[in-house]
Amino acid sequence: MSKEAKIEIRQLTKAFYKKQSSVTALDDISLSIADGEFVCIVGPSGCGKTTLLRILAGLEQPSVGEFEIHSDQEGRPLQSMVFQERGIIPWLTVKENVAFGLKMRKMPKSIIRERTEYYLKKTGLDRFSHLYPKELSGGMKQRVSIARAFANDPEILLMDEPFAALDEQNKFILQEELLSIWAETKKTVIFITHSIDEALLLGDRILLMSAQPGKIIEQIHIKTPRPRTIEDIRKDPVMAAQFVDIWNHLQDEVQRSRKEIDRKGEKT
Repeated sequence: MSKEAKIEIRQLTKAFYKKQSSVTALDDISLSIADGEFVCIVGPSGCGKTTLLRILAGLEQPSVGEFEIHSDQEGRPLQSMVFQERGIIPWLTVKENVAFGLKMRKMPKSIIRERTEYYLKKTGLDRFSHLYPKELSGGMKQRVSIARAFANDPEILLMDEPFAALDEQNKFILQEELLSIWAETKKTVIFITHSIDEALLLGDRILLMSAQPGKIIEQIHIKTPRPRTIEDIRKDPVMAAQFVDIWNHLQDEVQRSRKEIDRKGEKT
């Protein structure tokens, strides 16, 4: 593995057991992710994408294999995770939510104040810092989640379809804000998405996963320089071809999964 690898995953398999049966969610995944790399994961529903993130976040344990997150600064949290929704604490204000991770780490008050104010401003939340989540739109709630994650200064950032529930306009705005913050911090990001456009816009590399059990069956390196726009993606012939390749991959995996389900049904 490269010395610059931030995350190393070695022969990782995850199975879930129920009484006398088991389901393999992830199968023999080996992967290296470079420090500062923005990696998007695309695959059919149920292929184990979220399970992989949960393992990296320490919320699940692998059945076989191992992973390592290389730390370059003692005292920093290894990871922060941004979910699709329900990621912020309802009884805390916007400002208190953004500062939450730092307070839990018992950081000095001056650092808490400085980082909180910086990311509130960076995400356009400074004017709404006194509001509670129930007073916010879906897009603003996701801004809070992103601001809190970056303010906590983790080694890696794990994002599980954070913009999936948003309308197109809010999605584009938050994508731009995320890339702006990432360009400054150069965090290592693993980002799950079902949107091919989003993966092409955000990623340095796209990992394509198979239907269950989830395996990484192809990697696409995005060489189009940054900054990119959706217009660039849709006009560029290379990226248009990559879009079609990913689309065909998803269609093939969905069809294969359906045939496997039908085959099992016939046996029973």
